[in-house]
Amino acid sequence: MSKRVLTARTLTTESGAPVADNQNSASAGVGGPLLLQDQHLLEKLARFNRERIPERVVHARGSGAYGHFEVTDDVTGYTHAAFLGEIGKRTEVFARFSTVADSLGGADAVRDPRGFALKFYTEEGNYDLVGNNTPVFFIKDPIKFPDFIHSQKRDPFTGKQEPDNVWDFWAHAPEATHQVTWLMGDRGIPASYRHMNGYGSHTYQWTNAEGEAFFVKYHFKTNQGVRSLSSEQGAETAGKDPNSHQTDLLQAIERGVHPSWTLYVQIMPAAEAADYRFNPFDLTKVWPHKDYPLRRVGRLVLDRNPDNVFAEVEQAAFSPNNFVPGIGPSPDKMLQGRLFAYADAHRYRLGVNHTLLAVNAPKATTAQNYGRDGLMASNSQGRHAKNYEPNSYDGPAETGRPLSAPLAVSGHTGTHVAPQHTKDDDFYQAGELYRLMSAEEKSRLVANIAGGLSQVSRDDVIEKNLAHFHAADPEYGRRVEEAVRALRED
Repeated sequence: MSKRVLTARTLTTESGAPVADNQNSASAGVGGPLLLQDQHLLEKLARFNRERIPERVVHARGSGAYGHFEVTDDVTGYTHAAFLGEIGKRTEVFARFSTVADSLGGADAVRDPRGFALKFYTEEGNYDLVGNNTPVFFIKDPIKFPDFIHSQKRDPFTGKQEPDNVWDFWAHAPEATHQVTWLMGDRGIPASYRHMNGYGSHTYQWTNAEGEAFFVKYHFKTNQGVRSLSSEQGAETAGKDPNSHQTDLLQAIERGVHPSWTLYVQIMPAAEAADYRFNPFDLTKVWPHKDYPLRRVGRLVLDRNPDNVFAEVEQAAFSPNNFVPGIGPSPDKMLQGRLFAYADAHRYRLGVNHTLLAVNAPKATTAQNYGRDGLMASNSQGRHAKNYEPNSYDGPAETGRPLSAPLAVSGHTGTHVAPQHTKDDDFYQAGELYRLMSAEEKSRLVANIAGGLSQVSRDDVIEKNLAHFHAADPEYGRRVEEAVRALRED
């Protein structure tokens, strides 16, 4: 018999055997029932049944791209992170953008915050910066996060998002007024992922080579200019192309139009945090630029699309606890909760070895630890590698050098309300944002809020929300109240 040679064009089973017929299943005779022995058929169907994994509870609908970050300004006085260590230095990056509340099959052009997640493949390990396209968020304590998301997603009975649930939660969360004003304003529906800013949102810590600590906030300003859609434009776009943001990002990069953002940071010496007029670790607050001006750091450019959306976008795992030397956490309660929640979500969705997937693995260095085994393990490291530490076999060892400066703690354990600073309340900054808007922006904001709030069935929930807008600014509250009343009387 002649020797059979498998070529690159030969279709095979997963075990490598050649497939004779990929068009017809094996059967008992020409018209008979199918045979259990048809390994190729059973293998294809079994794999097809398992092609999808649990979608993200939030940020399910997303798009991604590769690129680089280049340092343009010296920040070595504030951090000793190697990837920020010299002007002109470039680091490979993977970015994932997303909507927050809807499912994987949702439309892109909807009124919703956008995720803005970055993975920097640095020589000291991967650094993940997981933010949004807004500088603030709805809540300040992670214990409220599951309840908040439940209120914004599909109702267990009706199977759809319910205004009663959305506004009822906000009625009981006055700290959400600032973010609601952002969301219902002109930037609530970005025209594309390329035309929105990104923010770290949380407060992080930078530490320089001398051990001095600073608190920082990240601002990625789009170089394409901010462009947004009105509610009417968003509804039309979502109906015509539910994948509008994905289409735009993909096609722009494919035709060589590479989106970019300029990174700025606000820097607060750690000693100033205790007496600042706002709680600097409150995710519902911003630091006014007049207090802490923006300092330019570098430029983010996206120039390559993923080859496989599932492998590289759906399986991309970002964890805020992936820090590198010179960068660390702050006492921000929401950040502290996310340090656990994000990594745990990925271990559930992708397995304990998800960091070995190509999109998540370090690229400029090699992960060296004693993690072994588990589902889809591929890191045995050879017969002589030990899986414990310390050992006598020259295995990887600790450095003794912390990544960031220690955070001071004091007081008694227990559940505590966040400390109040001189200007801390739930409404001041929401009112400041409203007063910054033009007359046209204010009118659109009021119409967007009234359109949703007027659909709420309970008068007491409406009244509680109206009280928040009155507290933020008397004119703001009056206009929303009048608009809601007019819509309810129609």
